[in-house]
Amino acid sequence: MRAGPEAGAGALLEAVTRLRAAVDATRLPFELPGVGGDRTARRRLLDQLDDYVIPRLASLDAPLLVVVGGSTGAGKSTLANSLVGHEVTQPGVLRPTTRSPVLIHHPGDARWFTDQRILPGLARVTGAPHDTEATGAVRLVATEAVGAGMALLDAPDIDSVVESNRDLAAQLLAAADLWVFVTTAARYADAVPWELLREAADRGTSVAVVLDRVPTEAVGEIGPHLSGMLREQGLGEAPLFTIVESRLARGLLPPEQIAPLHDWLQALAGDAQARAEVVRHTLTGALTSLDARAGELGRALARQDVAARDLREAGRAAYDEALAHVRAGMRDGTLLRGEVLARWQEFVGTGELFRQIESAVSRLRDRITAFVKGEPARADDLGAALQSGVESLVANRAELAATATARRWRTLPGGDQLLAADPTLLRSGAGTDARVQRLVRDWQGDILEMVRHEGRDRRTTARIMAYGVNGLGVVLMLVTFAGTAGITGAEVGIAGGTAVVGQKLLEAVFGDQAVRELSKKARQQLEARVAALYAAELGRYEAAVGAVYVEAGDGRALETAAAAVRAAR
Repeated sequence: MRAGPEAGAGALLEAVTRLRAAVDATRLPFELPGVGGDRTARRRLLDQLDDYVIPRLASLDAPLLVVVGGSTGAGKSTLANSLVGHEVTQPGVLRPTTRSPVLIHHPGDARWFTDQRILPGLARVTGAPHDTEATGAVRLVATEAVGAGMALLDAPDIDSVVESNRDLAAQLLAAADLWVFVTTAARYADAVPWELLREAADRGTSVAVVLDRVPTEAVGEIGPHLSGMLREQGLGEAPLFTIVESRLARGLLPPEQIAPLHDWLQALAGDAQARAEVVRHTLTGALTSLDARAGELGRALARQDVAARDLREAGRAAYDEALAHVRAGMRDGTLLRGEVLARWQEFVGTGELFRQIESAVSRLRDRITAFVKGEPARADDLGAALQSGVESLVANRAELAATATARRWRTLPGGDQLLAADPTLLRSGAGTDARVQRLVRDWQGDILEMVRHEGRDRRTTARIMAYGVNGLGVVLMLVTFAGTAGITGAEVGIAGGTAVVGQKLLEAVFGDQAVRELSKKARQQLEARVAALYAAELGRYEAAVGAVYVEAGDGRALETAAAAVRAAR
């Protein structure tokens, strides 16, 4: 590590700015266990980069910012008023007391605070305390009672009952070069302040402690006890100032009570080298902490990645299964049952098939020929039955895939929130049935085009003209779906006869090799169309995930940016 952040500050500022952009690009949208803490840590990291690290690196000679913070009713505002000798921030008995932060600075230092150099998320206001208790603003007070080179900021209560006050207090403390922590004899061991003190110690923040409202008889006991607690938390070098229980005069503490703290701060303000040392100590600690905090955010992103991957995989698995069932249905003969077989039996006769299926192929082929040549109405009926069967298979599997995805999502982190945001994901998309019908019609058009294309030479064309394109197309659909693995009983024989007779007819027109290629191509084209439909349906679920979570290598970008800061330090 370099001697301090002032060495190579330009390169370090550039690296930190890139890290800030990487942190800002991250998103933690899924409601995973512990995500509340992850989001808070991310927000506080951004706040400290914006409010302290970047502006301090950009202006190492800016005035020292001393944040006066502590628990509700600890006397922070009274202390701040007493340090400047008159009321600049409004104390009170109501809780919470300090609601809007007050920044007290020397008039000559106004340029450092009137712009958005630090605390860019807070508006600047001036005026009397009762006029400016607005949220989202910091009130600026210029007074020569504060030495040039230092500013005091009276922060909201760190344990306020108002969440926004607590968040703002934490943000302001992270923006401090020096934190003056104010506590009382009655509350110095409270848990909340010590959480922040431990965090300050971990991040190397410069800290001074004010023990307020101490009964005179208890000074010798409470002071050493608090000093011991500070040492245990790694803050043994933090100055400790004790203020005994005193009667206020015009709302101010007796001068002798605040004199040690006042003189220490004034000396610090007047000593450029001492101020620089405080800045170096706090800034180095903040920079050092960035690595671990970026790592924590990276692990939170990894958990979000896992959630997004699991949600996407659930959808893909459901639609892959749907497509597999459709493929099986095109091969196992299930599409030749029911209405399709009934229409087929009108032309070939089931009894005859059972009696002499193999020896009667020639005669059955003649009857089919008559069907395809001279009975277009029956061809249409059979084609409609086939179309209906395919539509039912494809649409049913689409619906089952949608409900399976929704059911699986309800068991996965983040799934419920996506379903609540878009209830249409509980079922297949609107208009799916119409798209399925169009898909099957388009595929039937593919079949007819294949028949026409296969009959390009004169001899085949003549045969096709003899039988009819539509009739041959229907028979090709039958042969495409031929198989008996998915049907039982009497339907096996009927479907088998259907396949044999239909294939013999097509072979008579196109030849056996061509028929095999035609049926294979017909299946492939239908599978491709169904796959495209299911991909579009899956896209609804992919889009729902992508709408809240975009995987853009955020984790890798964050790791790279943190490494660059580490190298620049």
